[in-house]
Amino acid sequence: MNLKDLPKIELHCHLDGSIRPETIISIAKKDGIEIPTENIDEIREYVMAPISCKSLDEYLDRFTLPNKVMQTKENLKRVAYELLEDASKDNVKYIEIRFAPSLHTQKGLSFGEIIESVLEGMKEGEEKFPIKSNLILSCMRTMSVEEAFKVVEAGKEYLNKGVVAVDLAASEYEDFAHKYKEVIEKAREYGYRVTIHAGETGIGKNVLDAIKILKAERIGHGIYAKDSQEAYEILKNSHVTIEMCPTSNVQTKGVTSYESHPLKEFFKDGIKVILSTDNMTVSNTTLTNEHDLMSKAQNMSIEDYEKMYLNGVNASFASEEIKEELRKYI
Repeated sequence: MNLKDLPKIELHCHLDGSIRPETIISIAKKDGIEIPTENIDEIREYVMAPISCKSLDEYLDRFTLPNKVMQTKENLKRVAYELLEDASKDNVKYIEIRFAPSLHTQKGLSFGEIIESVLEGMKEGEEKFPIKSNLILSCMRTMSVEEAFKVVEAGKEYLNKGVVAVDLAASEYEDFAHKYKEVIEKAREYGYRVTIHAGETGIGKNVLDAIKILKAERIGHGIYAKDSQEAYEILKNSHVTIEMCPTSNVQTKGVTSYESHPLKEFFKDGIKVILSTDNMTVSNTTLTNEHDLMSKAQNMSIEDYEKMYLNGVNASFASEEIKEELRKYI
């Protein structure tokens, strides 16, 4: 099967992890931003994580340079637009982009200005390319509860205008759910949907906490859900969906190989899973590439692909109208 030609749904893609290396150089020249080099191959080395990463923290170091050039309204808008263009070229029909507004305030932009700029870029991308999109606001687990509340408050103005959900991201530590419980409760009260990074780095209990305490509708990564029997059973018997990102998981040592990734095990056990890129640039991948790698490593069939695509449609935070459009592709 020609995976490139098949329609795709992307639900876990970070904006700053998917910037074009060429754009980093272009923005740096335009704005007089100091970067280590203007050699494109060397810039790729700075922003693309090797498959031999030692840990998630080493992987996250690759975001430093992208965020350095994503500090103005114009640049945020450009990066969002280009991401829709790149996803569309991979025949992605619907994408949910996530990003942390708090990482883009170095030049004085407010959270509102930051969110609005990204939405403008996405809107222009939708007008130019055959793709639909929505935005997820990430709160960083390194930030204070007060700062997380500010993100949620700033974003509520844009609910139903492109913003659809809230997320918790960054380095994972045990019991983070308790710290941000009130923040996520407030977000749900405002109308945000909820997806949470959990079980990415060996803490299965975090998946359980994300579901039971934070009422997560989707779990980012979730590979260690297998280490919590209760979490695993809930996943098997509910509509909670896992956004799996195999290349990223191999890089961060969440798994040792594509063959050992729990994707097919979860999928065959009735857990609703979907494939995502996590970061198109940092992981040097596309959704076509992720499906190709897992098809070869775990003998996934075209029927599996179709089921996963529909899992993505059903788990998306898109309107029912857009979901109906997406189902017609299959």
